[in-house]
Amino acid sequence: MRLPYQTLIILYKLVDGEPLFCVFHRATPDIWQFVSGGGEEGEQPAETARRELWEETGIKADHLLPLTSQAFVPAAFIGPYHRQGWPVPTYVIPEHAFAFEADADTQPVLSEEHTEYAWLPFTEAKAVLRFDSNRVAMYELLCRIKGETMHWDV
Repeated sequence: MRLPYQTLIILYKLVDGEPLFCVFHRATPDIWQFVSGGGEEGEQPAETARRELWEETGIKADHLLPLTSQAFVPAAFIGPYHRQGWPVPTYVIPEHAFAFEADADTQPVLSEEHTEYAWLPFTEAKAVLRFDSNRVAMYELLCRIKGETMHWDV
């Protein structure tokens, strides 16, 4: 049974000291986002995040950086079959954000969920990402990488 929460995983790497964020184009719907997915029975959010990263990119992550960013997403984003067993009514579910730093030469292997990916700097990634939760979590990660509060329009 799918658990009533979502995870968001930001894959990034440093190139010449600057972060590049890996954004993924979903097969359906036609949007760009970070890796995401829901928990399965008995999983904690960090376990879900590691599994989803592996399933969607072929990348194993022993250690994820938990981010403070947390959002709520409409339960309707999750198909009715996967919502079976959830408390009624469930209108929104929490989204827990994590990050994983990949090696400079890491390239994801796409799952059937995605048609392409791109390594982009913050401003370019921010422009293509569909969801505010993705942009805010990426902003937090950028600030953590830089070690300071950054201007939103970096």
